[in-house]
Amino acid sequence: MQFINSLVTWLNFKRLYQIDLFKKFPFDVQRETLIKLVDKAKNTVYGKQYDFSSIKSIEEFQQRVPIKDYNGLKPYIERLLKGEQNILWPSEIRWFAKSSGTTNDKSKFIPVSREALEDCHFRGGKDILAVYTANYPETGIFSGKALTLGGSHQINKINNQSFYGDLSAILIENLPFWANFIKTPSQEIALLSEWEEKLDKITQATIKENVTNIAGVPSWMLVLIKYILEKTGKNNLLEVWPNLELFNHGGVSFEPYKEQFRKLIPSEKMNYMETYNASEGFFAVQDYPTRNDMLLMLDYGIFYEFIPMDELDKEHPKALHIGDVEQGKNYALVISTNGGLWRYLIGDTIVFTSLYPHKIKISGRTKHFMNAFGEEIIIDNAEKALKEACEKTGALIREYTAAPIFMNDDQKGGHQWLIEFEKEPHNPDQFNEFLDSALQKINSDYEAKRYKDITLDKPVLTIAKKGLFYSWLKNKGKLGGQNKVPRLANNRKYIDELIILNNQL
Repeated sequence: MQFINSLVTWLNFKRLYQIDLFKKFPFDVQRETLIKLVDKAKNTVYGKQYDFSSIKSIEEFQQRVPIKDYNGLKPYIERLLKGEQNILWPSEIRWFAKSSGTTNDKSKFIPVSREALEDCHFRGGKDILAVYTANYPETGIFSGKALTLGGSHQINKINNQSFYGDLSAILIENLPFWANFIKTPSQEIALLSEWEEKLDKITQATIKENVTNIAGVPSWMLVLIKYILEKTGKNNLLEVWPNLELFNHGGVSFEPYKEQFRKLIPSEKMNYMETYNASEGFFAVQDYPTRNDMLLMLDYGIFYEFIPMDELDKEHPKALHIGDVEQGKNYALVISTNGGLWRYLIGDTIVFTSLYPHKIKISGRTKHFMNAFGEEIIIDNAEKALKEACEKTGALIREYTAAPIFMNDDQKGGHQWLIEFEKEPHNPDQFNEFLDSALQKINSDYEAKRYKDITLDKPVLTIAKKGLFYSWLKNKGKLGGQNKVPRLANNRKYIDELIILNNQL
């Protein structure tokens, strides 16, 4: 094992040096990335439309190319889906990641180029190992196998040349042959589309393996872990996989699930590492174990821009490059990628926790927030407040969502929190008070609206029955993989559906 670790360290030396370079010179690396992107795509349909060949600076790029969301790029993507090439990116586009990051019925088909696979997604996976082994040189993860809990959509044909599926399925389909020796379960099981069959097959295939590291969305990994413990009769996961030492997680905040994982994997040697990986690209890696932020990876063939949230609703919002951002401000993320997404508003919001190096936390979604009364509650606010309420009451949360209670003749506005607890608080009213108090400390706009109950009444806490969110996702055909419960909404669509189902359970 010492020989393998030494070999990995030697192989990673050059990469760690490159990472150190973009930490020190972020603007130069990003400017070079953009110029390479536009030069490569200058003869595409999109490149000719916006005259990429004459773009020589970030300023020219921003002046000429409009910011667009998925609907704005959809006509170009539809041409790709029909088999046309050289539309957004010059290399052949054969793969499309079907986005399942929300519970919306609409699907997004994100083009995935060879460069996006090799230079972004796979490079991100290699960097996880590079960073982890640098932090833990005595690691034993190479003595066993990795279990990645991916999406639930198999690869599907669009036509004879093109295919779509969850990003995780596309990555599995394109892994080099040698990766099969260090991962479990088999590709056949990993790509099963029926979630409950998949749980059973994964359990059967992996409980006798030496699994040293696992990866996936925390909420769905918990479902798998509990299923494995139920089937094996074991008390914790270390009784199944005694050499388990790393959970590489992403997709949703880990905070609400942290205590549950610590109980199910009771080891001081267990490590947790967050990554920011989406269908559109691999963006960030937690590079320091004791910090809960991530290093923005600046040399994956992605050019980043950041729109201050007070600019977002303007007709022509001002976007900042990496050299102009400020620490502590909330930004909407805009990306231009080596898959042909140009000034694409991805829908996530981030906050810089550090500059030089540039480290971030995901703060929420541009559409998932509560601001019906000017309170501007984002997911980061919610996670921090819920954590404090849990710590003060001993509660553990399994899933939650929240939405406004709109004003009418009989009542002021407010918020309703629908929470499914793993461990319920002894006094729900006290939990609600702590939640309300924490939100007021965290968010001054919310505090102002709550002042003397003039605008907003105190929150309404509704305790969900066990299994509510699982049943809701199952009814929508959204079990497993990358599917997520919408944490916050500025309307009552999700919460009203959930409450109706809760009353039926």
